[in-house]
Amino acid sequence: MRVLQASDIVKDFNGLRALDKVSIAVDQGDFFGFFGPNGAGKSTLIRILTGQLEPTSGSAEVLGVDVVKNPLKVKELIGIVPEVESPPSYLTGYEYLYFVGKVRKLDNLEDRIEKWLSFFDLESKKGTICKDMSKGMRQKIMLASAFIHEPKLLFLDEPFINLDPIYQRTLRDYLEEYVGKGGTVFMASHILEISERLCNRLAIVNLGKVVARGSMDELLKGGESLEQLFMRSVGVLPGKGE
Repeated sequence: MRVLQASDIVKDFNGLRALDKVSIAVDQGDFFGFFGPNGAGKSTLIRILTGQLEPTSGSAEVLGVDVVKNPLKVKELIGIVPEVESPPSYLTGYEYLYFVGKVRKLDNLEDRIEKWLSFFDLESKKGTICKDMSKGMRQKIMLASAFIHEPKLLFLDEPFINLDPIYQRTLRDYLEEYVGKGGTVFMASHILEISERLCNRLAIVNLGKVVARGSMDELLKGGESLEQLFMRSVGVLPGKGE
């Protein structure tokens, strides 16, 4: 079942083209990787697909909902971990998760909060205000806020950033389990080693254009690694046969 369809997405900022006719399709159960250099347009596309930014032209549907016509409905249905956003500085981690749960009108909210605080080993920090947390702790809170309502589709922009190797492994295992149970992930990440293990389909974007797309098996034929594919696709390494 198709859960995401973006067609010919264009986004201009003050005359500069950040995305140039980008088309992406994601099916239920995919772990879809979206890769590119800094400034290639990854976060811009995620903001469009999650109803935070309108495209200049093109169309997109997420879980059957038009992201331009009904962005609030899209946000209701999905989980989002943005690249740079942090929880509010003067709320505790517990308070922020409580706020998210109330906005989403979740039942069993106390149990849900305790589950994710325990999962990320934050029980002892539940009363700490977010400005006094480490970057890693704030990242865990943002992940918990995306997972707490058990969405069918997750948008993750650099989810492993600021996590130590232990919690990179913990998160990786959770995401594998989540997809195994029928969830879908759309992820942008620069950590290609982890991404190669997780993703079954991918697209690579450079200068606002998709320069490679397909299944991991199709694109990594011949023993090429994801890192090599990435470097070749963005022009750092020569193309095959050159």
